[in-house]
Amino acid sequence: MSSVAVLTQESFAEHRSGLKDVEITEDEAYIPTYLEAFPPLPDKGTPGEKTGEPASVWSKIRPIKASVITQVFHVPLEERRYKDNSQFGEGEEAKVCLDIMQKTGAHIELSLAKDQGLSIMVTGKLDSVMKARKEIVARLQTQASATVLIPKEHHRFVIGKNGEKLQELELKTATKIAIPRSDDPNANIRITGTKDGIEKARHEIQLISAEQDKRAVERLSFEKAFHPFIAGAYNQLVQEVSQETGARISIPPPSVPKDEIVITGEKEAVAMAIARIRAIYEEKKRKTTTISVEVKKSQHKYIVGPKGNTLQEILENTGVSVEMPPLDSGSETIILRGEPDKLGPALTQVYAKAKSVIVVEVIAPAWLHRFIIGKKGQNISRITQQLMGHHTWPRHVTFTFSLRAIISCSVVVQSLSILFFSLQMARMDYAEINIDHRFHRHLIGKNGANINRVKEQYKVSVRIPQDSERCGLVRIEGDPQGVQLARKELMDMAQRMENERTKDLIIEHKFHRTIIGQKGEKIKEVRDKFPEVIIIFPDQQQKSDIVQLRGPKNEVEKCVKFLQKLIAELVESSFSVSVPIHKQFHKNIIGKGGANIKKIREETNTKIDLPTENSNSEMIVITGKKSSCEAARDRILAIQNELANLKEAEVSIPAKLHNSLIGSKGSLVRSVMEECGGVHIHFPAEGSGLDKVTIRGPAEEVERARRQLLQLAEEKQVNNFSVALQAKPEYHKFLIGKGGANIRRVRDRTGARIIFPSPDEPEQEHITIMGKEEAVWLAQKELETLIKNLDDVIEDSMVVDPRHHRHFVCRRGQVLRELAEEYGGVAVSFPRTGTQSDNITLKGPRECVDAAKKRIQEIVQDLESQVNVEVLIPQRYHRAVMGPKGCKIQQITREHDVLIKFPDRDESQEPASPENGDTDLIPRKCDIIIVTGQAEKCELACAALLALVPVTIDVEVSYDLHRYIIGQKGAGIRKMMEDYEVNIWVPQPEQQSDIIKITGQVASVERAKQGLLERVKELQAEQEDRALRSYKVTLSVDPKYHPKIIGRKGAVISQIRKDYDVNVQFPDKGEEQQDVIVISGYERNANEARAAIEQLVAALQDMVSEDIRLDRRVHARIIGARGKAIRKLMEEFKVDIRFPQPGSEDPSKVTVTGLPENVDNAIDHLLNLEEEYVSWECRTTMGTGGNDEDNKALAKGFVVRDAPWNAQDMGSKSHVPSTISAFSMSP
Repeated sequence: MSSVAVLTQESFAEHRSGLKDVEITEDEAYIPTYLEAFPPLPDKGTPGEKTGEPASVWSKIRPIKASVITQVFHVPLEERRYKDNSQFGEGEEAKVCLDIMQKTGAHIELSLAKDQGLSIMVTGKLDSVMKARKEIVARLQTQASATVLIPKEHHRFVIGKNGEKLQELELKTATKIAIPRSDDPNANIRITGTKDGIEKARHEIQLISAEQDKRAVERLSFEKAFHPFIAGAYNQLVQEVSQETGARISIPPPSVPKDEIVITGEKEAVAMAIARIRAIYEEKKRKTTTISVEVKKSQHKYIVGPKGNTLQEILENTGVSVEMPPLDSGSETIILRGEPDKLGPALTQVYAKAKSVIVVEVIAPAWLHRFIIGKKGQNISRITQQLMGHHTWPRHVTFTFSLRAIISCSVVVQSLSILFFSLQMARMDYAEINIDHRFHRHLIGKNGANINRVKEQYKVSVRIPQDSERCGLVRIEGDPQGVQLARKELMDMAQRMENERTKDLIIEHKFHRTIIGQKGEKIKEVRDKFPEVIIIFPDQQQKSDIVQLRGPKNEVEKCVKFLQKLIAELVESSFSVSVPIHKQFHKNIIGKGGANIKKIREETNTKIDLPTENSNSEMIVITGKKSSCEAARDRILAIQNELANLKEAEVSIPAKLHNSLIGSKGSLVRSVMEECGGVHIHFPAEGSGLDKVTIRGPAEEVERARRQLLQLAEEKQVNNFSVALQAKPEYHKFLIGKGGANIRRVRDRTGARIIFPSPDEPEQEHITIMGKEEAVWLAQKELETLIKNLDDVIEDSMVVDPRHHRHFVCRRGQVLRELAEEYGGVAVSFPRTGTQSDNITLKGPRECVDAAKKRIQEIVQDLESQVNVEVLIPQRYHRAVMGPKGCKIQQITREHDVLIKFPDRDESQEPASPENGDTDLIPRKCDIIIVTGQAEKCELACAALLALVPVTIDVEVSYDLHRYIIGQKGAGIRKMMEDYEVNIWVPQPEQQSDIIKITGQVASVERAKQGLLERVKELQAEQEDRALRSYKVTLSVDPKYHPKIIGRKGAVISQIRKDYDVNVQFPDKGEEQQDVIVISGYERNANEARAAIEQLVAALQDMVSEDIRLDRRVHARIIGARGKAIRKLMEEFKVDIRFPQPGSEDPSKVTVTGLPENVDNAIDHLLNLEEEYVSWECRTTMGTGGNDEDNKALAKGFVVRDAPWNAQDMGSKSHVPSTISAFSMSP
């Protein structure tokens, strides 16, 4: 019989200490039977055989797959890697199992059979069990190896795509499979693992090879000249053959010198494809003939065309193949192959293509080319543009390195010759200097600053070779004197750079902008700190991580350390988290004037980015340290929860349906979220096996989304028919309609679900229709009708007063863009600025044009009904009214749909005016703000503007409280100013004034005043409370009772402090009065706490302690698993029982402390337990016999009754009277 050791991370340490030798149940004296300790496993028979019911009943029930599985496998003794059986459960096997459990998350149980074999039970999720099994077999079982031989071409099918098939096979069989490389002639596959695993792996590999034997691969060799006829123009013919037969046909491209065509697929399909290709080849070989023509080599490229398109065009038009000589060949012969009657037209097309471009050459030195071209191509452009009126074909000039210019028209030659002669007559010179190419970019400078300065200062042209050329030759051209001066300065710069140290520092590209700072402010500070070091960042387009530092060695090293420290801080604060917040709550999170978001940013020290107003995204991105990001996220979610009736619900949907409900790139679930008011739907991670889907949002919308998801899940199980429809992306918004009205009507009539692509999907024209087949066809028909109507493009016009034109075209035509997006891409054209025309043109689908005209008329009517209202606010308040970056004005314009224009600032002396925004003086032009919009909205906007004019009030607060109001480092007063959006002025301490001034908007000032007065009341109450809590009493207690009053880990004294709300102070070591305990708090509470301590001391004085001696062998049994039994005993008798520590002089001494009666009862119970345990050991020893070593082993055993081996022993050993047996945890 075997013994079982359950290895978990918690129990491993207990195995080592011996606490798990015996399992102690609630009833300490109870001994379990064999059947209770080891319940039998269910029979392997069918359900029908076991229960008496027919098996057909069980067969109809669909099995439910559990997410947690269990696998058991056996390791024979001869295959065990660790055979040291002295301490089962504590050796290498246990350590290996613990390590595997930590790595895979599976639960492992080991048991040792009578034959010393190892049984292993692994429990957990499928992937965890498979990984754990593979690790166990590799580390606990000796490994064998074998080889299997399959054809070399079948190896790639064993490996699978990206090695996935091989990994799956290794996990399934718990083996290691080594496949030789493709260039290795050996075809044997080596399998390493257990015998069973090797056999399973060999079987699987042979199955894969057998399946591939059914497929065919054929190679046909045809003359290369006939390949174009087999492929057809633009490969159309070979694609048709491939589609008809199902075989895959590979024809080598013209540039590859191979005549072999490869056909793969099922044997029947390959045979059909071969027959078709042979027929084409035989026909063309019989009917075609060839002719050869000579064409200049320079004209061959015009016959070939871009990517060979011209050759394909000739083949498509005439059915003739044109064979071109190789590019590296000097031959000018072109061969035309085709039917005789078609060769003539093909030859005509070849000559037409060859002579489509005329080339004339003019010789000029290469270094003069740039001067002929001129600055930004001015000279060459002037020559070509002058000739555009004489000819209809385009002209171009190409410069080469063979000292010639190729011109596409001979008429240009005269102009170029004149320009060339004038340059030769000019006084030009050049110089060449050799400078190490490593210094070239330093000569150029940032954005060419250094080299441009030299060019402008000395009026020369400097050519520095590209880095890829690895050339050090720098050429200077221009006036002789300027060339010499520029040469000297460049040589001096190169000399300085040779004496400097250069070091490359690796900094992630994403941190570059942060280190540089806005407008280079931060990098300027670094450069000011290290003025002798040049810091060069890579260009933004390069995406390079290398930052170069150049300068004196010591300064460069210091700068490197400084930057590395700065990078470490940036890395720590670059954690990012995205929070989904409903769009309507973004303004509440920002707060008035950005107060809320600014407060969260400052208090959490994070960067918070919100999506733009016209963005559809609801994600708020928080960046900073991880803990700070989480704190900011919690605060933002709290704001949303306070503002909305948000609800979170869970719906159970089978995991196998999750992918189909999410849809391609989330399109289906995104459409549900948009339709249900922007709720957030979260599916569990793929492969987790969880069925719970979380929906979060407004209560009504959550319920609506829940119903839709359940309905979709039911539809997916019943029917899952879908089709794709194509429509131009500009039609999508018109098809959807305002608020989804159009598409909702189609859905209601047909019952189908229609999904439009999201902006980030590559296929923008695809519209997906899903549902029942009949509903999908009906919806497709309706949408096709709508799209067909949209394709009916018309052009119409309407009259719009010119004074309203600016409204449509201002802000870069934002209104026109919105019209185009909303009405199917309709194009609206307004007359040019300066013309007096009032006629505008609309072009697009008929329905879209009509709808756009109607919308434009509505906008014009709205513009004509607008009025201008003047608001008088002194200029000195304008900045306060605008708010930071104009945020307050932007909010008013959005809320009231008006336009607000502030006057130009008048810098002259502003006349004095009364406080608090009174405007009784004569108004000035710079004080008048103009509001434009609807009359009612203008009135509301004016009222909102006047409400923003700041006022100042005085609040009297006692001077003694000022420092508490200000707070530590001004935190208190700063918080009040941020909360109430006001400015609070507290007088200086030397003034000793009681007046505090509050400045801000009227409503904010009143709120701030109330808040300040409430804070004053709180401070006054705190002062009174501190006086009351300062009452103290003392108590004299013998120091020997102090530990009992404190309790274990301070439990007793903490409870007293909590119950009576007091502070209890014990004397420190070394103090003179070691018996004095000080209690402080409210007078009543302090006296009650004192009485409680006195009562506790009185109870301690009545207690006694007695020592007894218990056989040390029974200590562990009395203590129980993790001290459970001894705690129960102490609670029952209300005593404290202390066992000796390991290594104690008297290991049998046990101390019992408590009231005399309780101590006596506890001692009697302990002695009774000792007697019972010792008598059990005596009976066990008599039943098993053996020496003292065996008895000690059995003393640690696990005892059961009615064990089967007792029955066997009873038959053969009549001298054993006991029916109680024990077996050891060690074999």
